[in-house]
Amino acid sequence: MNPRTLMAVMRKRFASVCSSSSAEEDSAGLYDSAPISSSDPPSEQEHPCASLLCCHSVQDSLLSSNSSFTRYRGILNWIIILLVLTHAHLFLENFIQHGFLIDVKKVFQHLIEDNCNWPSVSLFLGANVFAITALLLERFQEKGVLSPTNGHRLHLANLGLLLLFPAAVIVHEPTTSTGNSCGAFFSLWLYTVLGMKLYSYQEANHWYRQAHLTDADKDQNGSVAQKAQNEHLTYQDLYYFLLAPTLCYQRDFPCTPKVHINKLLHRLLEMVIVIQIMVGIVQQWIEPIFQRSENSFSSMDITMRVEHLVGLVAPTHFLWLLFFFLNHSYLNFCAELLRFGDRHFYGDWWNATTLITFWRNWNIPFQKWCHRHVYTQLVEKNVPSSRAELLVFLMSAAVCEYMIALPLHSCRLWIFLVMVFEFQWSKKHKQSDIHTGCKQDNR
Repeated sequence: MNPRTLMAVMRKRFASVCSSSSAEEDSAGLYDSAPISSSDPPSEQEHPCASLLCCHSVQDSLLSSNSSFTRYRGILNWIIILLVLTHAHLFLENFIQHGFLIDVKKVFQHLIEDNCNWPSVSLFLGANVFAITALLLERFQEKGVLSPTNGHRLHLANLGLLLLFPAAVIVHEPTTSTGNSCGAFFSLWLYTVLGMKLYSYQEANHWYRQAHLTDADKDQNGSVAQKAQNEHLTYQDLYYFLLAPTLCYQRDFPCTPKVHINKLLHRLLEMVIVIQIMVGIVQQWIEPIFQRSENSFSSMDITMRVEHLVGLVAPTHFLWLLFFFLNHSYLNFCAELLRFGDRHFYGDWWNATTLITFWRNWNIPFQKWCHRHVYTQLVEKNVPSSRAELLVFLMSAAVCEYMIALPLHSCRLWIFLVMVFEFQWSKKHKQSDIHTGCKQDNR
């Protein structure tokens, strides 16, 4: 038997030793093979070194694009270890240079200064006035004292005053704005959330009234429907909605059977620990970066500005991630305390491929409110979907500018313009991807 025939015999006899891909290659005819004759000597058919001769097969590298390998958990663990060691070195270097700077007492003193003006007591109490006004307007419309048109106008006036009142207090009260910007920010956050909730409250009740009027025309027992309608216009129903972790109002929210005390304590412990870590990062890491230079940021040269910004990248990124986890713990704490069932507060924003997808998954309650009360209403009024989406994004950018610019007394529209640029860039990127996909399909 010639050597070529011998190699073919070895491949056939010891296919179990080689990989499955090699067997597929042979069956496809990639190698020249010769038929195996039953008259071949047994010594040639069962060669003792066949397993050593057949040791290669056609296969890709694990990290190549053609490979189907997906088990990268070890590489991920390796990257995590490198990140931990790198930032541990930064923390150690910071501690050697500045010492231990974390002081929790300093934080509490800052919060209770200026006669417990965190957030402003007047702003906190004034929020109840707008909420009760919205409830009374709904009751008047239910009784027929106010027409739907006048009731809607009064609701809009109430919401306009709700947004202007904290802005006026922050601008004219120095202790609220310059002395305690953190309290001003949370006051604006409180009023912004309250305004969105009350808008959803009045619009959803308007939809319920329309539905009940339609049912009353079909059913003779209209008094039962009227009684059920009045049962929901109560202080208990209103304040449950205001405290619930949602922005969209509906009657009979989905609820869990009972409050789990262990989950409640677990979320509370998470919030305490995360807040302590955030305070430690600010005091130990961020404050020394600002105190390192005697000059202000605007008077620095370009190299010093870049150095300060690069130094702030890591701690601000950590704060952003911790803020997300704090938001997760707080919303679940409120949901567990109120037995609120819908706890889909965020999506998988970490897997987002575009900025639009990221913002949609970052805050699901806000996304639901925008889709329910803004986007859908605009589309029903024959506004194109692309223009309605742009208007929703502009409204989101304006809300962010309102909440950040007023406490800092720096209304320069940087945040608004950055978000608009993100939206336009994402839209162009999406259109280019669609165009590329269509070209590939045509090919």
